Formats: sequence, structure tokens, C-alpha cells
Amino acid sequence: MNFREINPSPRTLMCPGPVEADPRVLRAMSAHILGQFDPEFTSLMAETQEMARQVFKTQNMQTYTVDTTSRGGLETVLTGAICPGDKVLIPAFGRFGYLLAEILERCGAEITLLEKEWGQVFAPEEVEEALKKDTYKAVACIHGETSTSMMQPLDEIGKICKNYGAMLIVDTVATLGGADVKVDEWNIDACIAGTQKCISAPSGSALITYNKTVEDIILARKKVEKGIRTDSDIDGTLPQIPSNYLDLAQLQDYWSPRHLNHHTEATSMQYAVHEALRCILLEGMDKRLERHMLNDKALTAGLTAMGITIFGDIANKMPVVTAINIPEGIDGPTLRSGMLNDFGIEVATSFGPLDGKIIRIGNMGYSSQKRNILFTLGALEAVLLQSNVKINVGDGVAAALEVYKNA
Repeated sequence: MNFREINPSPRTLMCPGPVEADPRVLRAMSAHILGQFDPEFTSLMAETQEMARQVFKTQNMQTYTVDTTSRGGLETVLTGAICPGDKVLIPAFGRFGYLLAEILERCGAEITLLEKEWGQVFAPEEVEEALKKDTYKAVACIHGETSTSMMQPLDEIGKICKNYGAMLIVDTVATLGGADVKVDEWNIDACIAGTQKCISAPSGSALITYNKTVEDIILARKKVEKGIRTDSDIDGTLPQIPSNYLDLAQLQDYWSPRHLNHHTEATSMQYAVHEALRCILLEGMDKRLERHMLNDKALTAGLTAMGITIFGDIANKMPVVTAINIPEGIDGPTLRSGMLNDFGIEVATSFGPLDGKIIRIGNMGYSSQKRNILFTLGALEAVLLQSNVKINVGDGVAAALEVYKNA
């Protein structure tokens, strides 16, 4: 029996992830495999840590990657930092806020949910009012909620959490590398990101960083497994972290000069993350953020000129995801299949109460390019015209071009 060679159709990925990997990242992944304790490889690991600190804008010593997806990164940090019985406040304003609750409930935390209508974000006072009512170990929240395209401002919330003695744990899976993230300045105690969105590498690695407050909790839960422990390894006093693979206590030893033999590192994925971070810093963080904001401005100008309405609280819209209300005269599957089958462009629907009501367009990382924005606007216009949807023909691309012209 003959099986297919891996030869995927070319796509323009304008969804909220995964997005196109930078070609330099893909080339790096084809490099020779090194042993995980080869000094050449461990020096690359150290460089990855330092570059990640710069992208997270933190001085945290504990900054590294976990060989898992974004969701695995969330689970790693949450199950390490939060013990059974700990009280956690979760301001949820979309699907992924509920995911944080799902993970924490499974590890025995006591959850209090603050819920906001999808398409809105929380005012700092709302979070503070909830913190006044009880004593919480942590506040866990989403920075960029891709299910709604909303981005939660965090500066004031970080200050409030600090005033009330609660850790702030933040999911920046969809924003790191495309929107501003300031871990130290915003008083974020632990932060998690993925590689398949604005970082512009394939899915399969999670970037994490956490401060001394979290590290002390991790060390108090430490119990090195019997086969590799030494006489100097002393068990902590708090409940052991329930996962062996996602055990932060052993993972931070793995990334330390000790290089504890916890697992076999995903070598090629480590190359990918290293190269992706290098490309980000080579471009420059300020210029990279400006590029995403310019392309977002052009996209939203084009959509508006076409006669399409943007979903949600525009003042708090993510610069890397735009949600549009599906126009009358076409449904979501028809719009998405037309974009994919006729133009090779992938956009996304949403979930829960927004399923079938909005389409989400990504503007992330390597995919955030002028030509992709113009191509997407032109393709969207053509698909809508095929379904006899009333739009302002020709105005979308023209409006986007005007934004670029004036930039």
C-alpha cells in the first residue's frame, strides 16, 4: 500500500492560530540533532532563556520552555503554583477563561468565577471588588481572549493583586510577540505563552516565566523521583505536584546548570523556539509591535470601508485578532469555505454563544504582512459578492492601502 508523501497545500493562515511559521524557523528545525546534554545544546538552551526574558520583559531567573502545547504550558504553571484548596479568582470574558477554571478545578483549587459578556473586558474596579470579599491565593486571567478578540488591560489589575496579596497568573498565549506584554512592570507573577501564534513557530512548545514568589511555592512542593534523586534532594512541605511530566520543580532543575535528567528534550522544537525568538529580537520589539498595529489598522479600516461591522468593544480589541459580525446573506461555513477553497486563506469561526455569529481574522507574527492583509480583504470581498451580500465594492482594499500610504 502506498501512503502519501507529506506535501501540504499552500495556505495563507489568517486565523487566530496556528499561523505561518517564519521560514528561518523551519530551516532551523532541519538542523542536525544534538544530544540534550551536549554542551553545544545546553548553551543554546541558555540563549533561549535569555531571549525569552527579553520578549517577556522580565528579569525572572525561571524563564524557559516546556515540551508541550500552549494548553500544556497553562496546566504546567497552574498545577505547580496552585495547591489543592487554594482559592483562585478567574475573571472570564470568553472561552479560555473557562479553560483556566477547568484546569484548576481538576487540581483541587476553589474557584470563584467573575463572568463578563463575551465582547467586553473587566474594569480594574470589578476585580478589586471581588478581591475585597475573600482572601485569594491568585487571580488567573487571559490577556488576549481569541474567542472574542478582546484584550484585557493588566497594568492596574497587577497593582491591585499585589495590594491584596494575590498572585497574578496570566495567559499571553495569543499576545506575546504581537502585542505589548510587560511581565515585571505589570506585576505578573507567572506568565504563559505558546509558539504557534505571534512567536511564529510550529505548535509544540510553551514559553513560561515566573518570579520568586511562585518559585518558592514550587520548591516547597518538590520531590525528585527516586531514580534520579541524590542525598541533597530534600522533599518539600507542601503537597507534591500531581504531574510527573509537568512537574515544575523538576523542570526548573532540568533548565538549571544542574540539568537534571527529567525527560528527553525535543531538540528540533528547541531549535525552532531559539530561532523564532532570535528573529523577534532581530526585528526589534518596538518595530514588531508597530508592524502588528499598522496591519491591524489597515485591516479594520478595510473591513469598515467595505461595510462590515467589527464585533465587540473596539477600544479593547486585540491588535492581532479581529472579529467581524457575519453579514446577512451568508453563513459562517459558506464564508470560510469560500476563503479556503477559492483563495487558500484560512479564517476561523468562534465558540459557544458566538458560534455562527462572528468570523475571526488573525494578524499574527509572520502572517502579519501587508500583502496578506490586502489579499484577505480582496478575497473576502469576492466571496461576499458571490453570495450577493451587499458591500461597498472596491472600498476595502482601497481603504487599507490608504492606511499604508499614510503610515
